[in-house]
Formats: sequence, C-alpha cells, structure tokens
Amino acid sequence: MTAGAQDEQRTILVVEDDVPLRDTLVYNLRAEGYQVLTASDGVTALELARQKPVSLVLLDLMLPRLDGLEVCRQLRSKPETADIAILMLTARVEETDKVVGLELGADDYVTKPYAWNELRARIRALLRRGGHKGAPDPADDVRQLAAGDLTVDLDRREVRRRGEEITLPARLFDLLVYFIRNRGNVLTRDRLLEKVWGYDYEGDTRTIDVHIRWLRERIEDDPANPQLIQTIRGVGYRFKG
Repeated sequence: MTAGAQDEQRTILVVEDDVPLRDTLVYNLRAEGYQVLTASDGVTALELARQKPVSLVLLDLMLPRLDGLEVCRQLRSKPETADIAILMLTARVEETDKVVGLELGADDYVTKPYAWNELRARIRALLRRGGHKGAPDPADDVRQLAAGDLTVDLDRREVRRRGEEITLPARLFDLLVYFIRNRGNVLTRDRLLEKVWGYDYEGDTRTIDVHIRWLRERIEDDPANPQLIQTIRGVGYRFKG
C-alpha cells in the first residue's frame, strides 16, 4: 500500500552510515511511493539538502565527517533548508542527546531499534503537516490572532510581542497557534502530539515538553515562572494568554 498520491512527489533524504540499515530504509520508503536520496556522512547530507528539493530528512546522529546534531543545526540555520522536516534516528539512549536535537530544531526522533510501522507513521505525520504547515482548524477562518501582548499573522506566519517581531521555528509557531485557538482549555500531551504533530497514536511526550519549554523562552517574561503557558500537573498544559 502506497503512502498516497499526495506523497508521490515527496523526496526523503536518508542520512545513515550503516549500509544494511540504509538499504532497508530506502527499500521500504520507495515501496511507499517516496523518492529517496541517500548520504552516508554529514557533509554529503548538507550538500544534497541544499541542492535538491527535499521534504524530509531521516537523520542518524552518529555520522562520519559531521555528526547529526551539527547537520541539524546547519539545516535550520540556512533559509533554503530551514523548513525541511527533520526526523532523527538515534541509537543513543541518553535523554540529553534527544533534547539537544529537539532544541536544535529537529521535529522528532525515533530511537533504534524501531518498528517500521512506527517510523512510517511518524514520517507520514510530518509530511501531512507539510513538515511545517501548522495545525489548521477548518472551522476557524480567522487569520489574525491576539493573546495578551502577542499578535499572530497566520498568512505571514509572523508573531509579534508588544509590536516587536519574534522569530519562531515553524513547529513552535504551530504550537503557539494551537494554544491560542484553544486558550483556557487544558490540553493533554497526547492531544498536542496528535493535533500539532499529527500523530494518531501515543508518541513520546518528551517531544512536547521540550518544545513547550522552548516556546516559553520566546514568549514569557520569566520562563521559569510562566504566566502564559501553565503546567497542569499530571495532565498537560493550559494557555492563559
């Protein structure tokens, strides 16, 4: 069964130096209807991403020449590659490695060994969101949002606070929009994962916590004592802007 007509022209860059694993990923992705590029080191990965129209990068952390974290950082730092979805593949179990990857701009991570069905679901979720198209609400046609001293222009994908523009990575923009549209409601981590990331199963909620901490650092006066995004212990989060 293919990934669907909407994915037929999607190109995925697989960055993995383990040849058998890379070959398996390529085989499965092509069977799903994706176009696939490959790189076995970080330098080649950056070159391909800058030269080709890539929709998503499957990025191993342990790479020769340039490691995956640095590849992620450089992809996010360049306008021509900043909006490419990044899904990290890591055999590392240390939580700090995962957090660093997310803070550098990766959209998500999968820890090896992983089940193909899980990886496929996460790939589809990222591509369904266009990598960074946000969490649209078909019933909500409002294109200008306001919350306290924050204003959001959905068409321009711009956020201003007290008139000053705030630069948000695309995933944080999506998260903020969903919070504002659901202000006052308690949102569970699973709901945020489903609505903003697009997963229809229970994923790793650590992704949510890292992104919310990062968002607080951009929009709160005191991120250590947040007033806009409140933690509801044992449940999730509530936006009170």
